[in-house]
Amino acid sequence: MIEKKGIGITDTTFRDGHQSLLATRMKIEHMLPIAEKMDDIGFHSMEVWGGATFDTCMRFLNEDPWERLDKIRKVLKKTKIQMLLRGQNLVGYKHYADDVVVEFVKKATAHGMDIFRIFDAMNDVKNLSKAMETAKKEGAHVQATISYTTSPVHNMEYFLKMAGDMVDLGADSFCIKDMAGILKPYDAYDLVSSLKKQFGLPVQLHTHYTSGMGSAMYLKGIEGGADVIDTAISSLALGTSQPATETMVSLFDGTPYDTGLNLPALAEIAEYFKDIRMKYKEFDVYSGGVDPNVLIYQVPGGMLSNFISQLQQQNALDKLPEVLAEVPRVREDMGYPPLVTPTSQIVGSQAVLNVLLGRYKMVTNEVKAYMKGQYGTTPGTVNEEIRKSIIGDEKPIKGRPADYIEPQLEQARKEIGHYLQKDEDVLSYVLFPQVANGFLEERYALKTNVDYKMARDLEAEAGTNIYPL
Repeated sequence: MIEKKGIGITDTTFRDGHQSLLATRMKIEHMLPIAEKMDDIGFHSMEVWGGATFDTCMRFLNEDPWERLDKIRKVLKKTKIQMLLRGQNLVGYKHYADDVVVEFVKKATAHGMDIFRIFDAMNDVKNLSKAMETAKKEGAHVQATISYTTSPVHNMEYFLKMAGDMVDLGADSFCIKDMAGILKPYDAYDLVSSLKKQFGLPVQLHTHYTSGMGSAMYLKGIEGGADVIDTAISSLALGTSQPATETMVSLFDGTPYDTGLNLPALAEIAEYFKDIRMKYKEFDVYSGGVDPNVLIYQVPGGMLSNFISQLQQQNALDKLPEVLAEVPRVREDMGYPPLVTPTSQIVGSQAVLNVLLGRYKMVTNEVKAYMKGQYGTTPGTVNEEIRKSIIGDEKPIKGRPADYIEPQLEQARKEIGHYLQKDEDVLSYVLFPQVANGFLEERYALKTNVDYKMARDLEAEAGTNIYPL
């Protein structure tokens, strides 16, 4: 056992806790009243932004994600804040041009972001380089992330090689991101201890409780030398969320790993979120305790929910076992990508189509892009016969996919025109054009008292533009 002084706790309640259990629907008005008490706890950091929160703020909550960040930063005066950044995908589901990545990271830092947890769904380090480089230049902490998965190509040698490449890019710490909850406790011990021995950087562990192994994995990982773990307050923990904060604090109480956090204070926060969770019943759909399917098929909880929804729409829910069995086959065909956003959606959607229509009889645009190399280098070898059936004789691109993307910011600035109130609006639009367009238009309408729906109806009748958009 490695002796160390205390373990840091990163609280995920404002981001991954409600993303995992409440479809990312928690409003800022339900965060701010308790934020000051959370700021007093003494967390290593709080994860408050990134992941799906950016999209959801505009799409469902009518919130400006940048304003949300400002409001949180204003209250959290003592605690470092962090975000989850999908490398060249930022907070979206495809690669963006370098000018977008650079500007996004700069703006996020200017709005107070302390720690960037940067990962790539393919574990392709080339896709991390621009975001890591920019965050480093802006003086933020760069947490380079391994998306943990298992396959014939994912072994200790693979992960250590990846870690070395990330150190070369300026990593300040490592995160082992166990998005499906499949990292076994003794494997965690081996991986963490190897990373610590070879590189000496801080190591943080992130998991989901889907398989039921989360707390045990944290224990062994910490014995292996991990420095920080991700937890959620108990009333928004377990299931597809993280292990419970209070449980982990109690587990290490009085040991060399003692977190030093106050249980009664945490209990007060848990009571608050118990009441808040009740306000989101319609989105609170996870009823299972432990889902063994994740250990067999590596299907994260959110991915399983998508399967159920897609199959229900096709009156084919009875096909779920076949879809789950098809996932590893599609994953093998595609070179064993980790199942995390957006590759989990790419593999999952294709598995559903394969079961309903026949294997690769129809393929999504995302699968075509994947086979063209537009998401990066695959961890393993792609089934070339399948690739050829999808993209013909077209040669997949080599190198960094973003090198093939033209700058996007100037064109976006022209497109949103008079909706533009601040530079951040351009970024919101580039990342989610349709969603942001509606959001920015509504904000502009409220400001100017212009009824855009009425204007469009009048235009349709007149057959011309009567109001300049």
